[in-house]
Amino acid sequence: MLIDTHCHLDFPVFAADRPGVLARARLAGVQRMVVPAVDVDNFQSVLALCAEASDLYPALGLHPCFSHDAEPDLATLTAALVAHPVVAIGEAGLDYRPGQMAADRQRALLERQLQLACRHELPLLLHVVKAHDQVLALLRRYRPERGGIIHAFSGSEQQARAYATLGFKLGIGGIITHTRARKQRRLAAELPLEWLVLETDAPDMPLADYRDLPNEPARVAEVAAVLAELRGLSVAEVIRVTGSTAQQLLRLPPY
Repeated sequence: MLIDTHCHLDFPVFAADRPGVLARARLAGVQRMVVPAVDVDNFQSVLALCAEASDLYPALGLHPCFSHDAEPDLATLTAALVAHPVVAIGEAGLDYRPGQMAADRQRALLERQLQLACRHELPLLLHVVKAHDQVLALLRRYRPERGGIIHAFSGSEQQARAYATLGFKLGIGGIITHTRARKQRRLAAELPLEWLVLETDAPDMPLADYRDLPNEPARVAEVAAVLAELRGLSVAEVIRVTGSTAQQLLRLPPY
């Protein structure tokens, strides 16, 4: 099953042609799409969009680059998780690039979401930038039973193995279509295929042939093709294994 485990289909950039975006994804063979929220301001748009189609699945979370009013936002998230069925908590995480929210505030926000993941027995969709060791330390502390996905994985082989030990899969997206991304392409080729899931991060993280265009879920099929080429496998095998991994992790219904 071809699954895009991370696409922001509710974002305004898609408003003018969302039916077309979805039609192109389905025509490309995409059978499941996970739509994560980034802040309380788009919880309702994510939930409403996913309620309209049986192949769209919501996740709710507080992104470290978008959520700045922690306590009210956490209260809203806590209530939403009780009121609405979701497949994961996310997009959450740590982003330690300059100019982002203070590290201690990010950490506190993520810890609360880890607690919610444990309480609700949900997997996590984690955004991790320049903070893999810090996230790993928190995961070892809280040990969320359902694991999750490290979105747009950018870490080392050692960090990949540490995440896998903790039940986390690694999101592989458009970056592997760029020949200059040598580390990401090497890891995508060499890590166990069972550790990997496919994603687009639409409308972001464009593929090499679409640098100036918003990314779309349809292009996860091209990510699968490049991953297959890097590994010397058939595209069908890559789709089968990554789809099975994502389906089991997120408890998505069979196609």
